[in-house]
Amino acid sequence: MMGRQEAARRLLPTASQKGLAMEALRALAARRSIRRFKNQPVSREAILRLIDAARLAPTARNVQPWEFIVVTNPNRLRQLAALTDHGKFIADAPVCIVVCSRDTKYYLEDCSAATTNLLLAATALDLGACWVAGDKKAYASQIVSLCGAPPELKLVSLVAVGYPEEIPSPPKRTIEDVLHWETF
Repeated sequence: MMGRQEAARRLLPTASQKGLAMEALRALAARRSIRRFKNQPVSREAILRLIDAARLAPTARNVQPWEFIVVTNPNRLRQLAALTDHGKFIADAPVCIVVCSRDTKYYLEDCSAATTNLLLAATALDLGACWVAGDKKAYASQIVSLCGAPPELKLVSLVAVGYPEEIPSPPKRTIEDVLHWETF
């Protein structure tokens, strides 16, 4: 039987776990919405790592309703960009990942978590990315159709990905501005 001190020691992070935690926290702090990309392709390996990170997102009841469509064809990227209202920069990105979902009770939450994982993985891989809204947008069905996806899928997001041309530094609200203990 394990004593309390031994059990407590086992719960403490190892040096490698501390390093991993620090890298995760750095990725969270460094993530920015990148809308200008270098004219540099993104490797297939990097794209696979992004999708792998996205598919590992938390999901209600482990439904995993997501489908990811990777678009790299410049003509298709321009078509996607033209359909959006706030994603014109997709035309200049080397990659756009279209996140769609089966129609499940928590599709929006599930695929938003997957999109967030994708964004954080991009930051960890020194890539830039920007989330463009898809859910409930007038262009959603057109994008699903353009991608050749089944029409019953719901568009949740489009994520432009590439090597950042610039890294903006918008102001963020302080923790004191957003944190409320017990009540508002």
